Amino acid sequence: MARNVVVTGGGTGIGLDLARRFAEAGERVVIVGRRPGVLDRAVRELGPNVTPLVCDLADPDAVEAALDVLPARIDVLVNNAGSRETVPGAGPHAVLARWRGDFERNVLTAVLLTESVRDRLTPGSGRVVTVSSIAALRGAGSYGAAKASLHAWNHFLAAQLGPSGITANIVAPGTVAGTEFFGPRLDEAEVARRSARTLLGRIGEPGEVAAAVYFLASAEAGFITGEILHCNGGELLGH
Repeated sequence: MARNVVVTGGGTGIGLDLARRFAEAGERVVIVGRRPGVLDRAVRELGPNVTPLVCDLADPDAVEAALDVLPARIDVLVNNAGSRETVPGAGPHAVLARWRGDFERNVLTAVLLTESVRDRLTPGSGRVVTVSSIAALRGAGSYGAAKASLHAWNHFLAAQLGPSGITANIVAPGTVAGTEFFGPRLDEAEVARRSARTLLGRIGEPGEVAAAVYFLASAEAGFITGEILHCNGGELLGH
């Protein structure tokens, strides 16, 4: 039986590869994002099993409105949406903007949606997978702190959902090519620098992270919950 799958940030990068995996497996997929054009392009690429939903997940009013469109039963929820705040400056206003922006875009985007659809998660087999970052373990200021918040929240969520047979896990990628996160910063020299600090001597690809998420969303991962799966080529252990 086809499952109902929701992937946030599903129009590009890791989310797009993940939506493709689910769609090719015959699942019904809703991809959520803020940009209609990006979602429409993704749907044209991925085919009829994929439905776009435009929503700013940091806006509680927008999340409430999205509930009318989201499936009444959700088998898999992937919290993949996130970005890094780039407000410049060193004064308190700039610092507040960075920290608040990173918290809203990386924590609230996951928490508001998940809490809003908790009653729709399928008892006995539901899966919640949240994409974090190696920055939660290595530091990285406000962005790392926001991603670390997801780890603490996921422990709480796993305890809350466990009695219903629903799992909640984290995938924490390292440096990944082919996403919008780094933009022009990930030039040849930066790729070489980041590759050198991994144990495998290279950075990752979106499909490799998507594969880790896909596993945790599978039936085979039904006895795994409250965990953090690192997908970084050994970057966390490297230089």
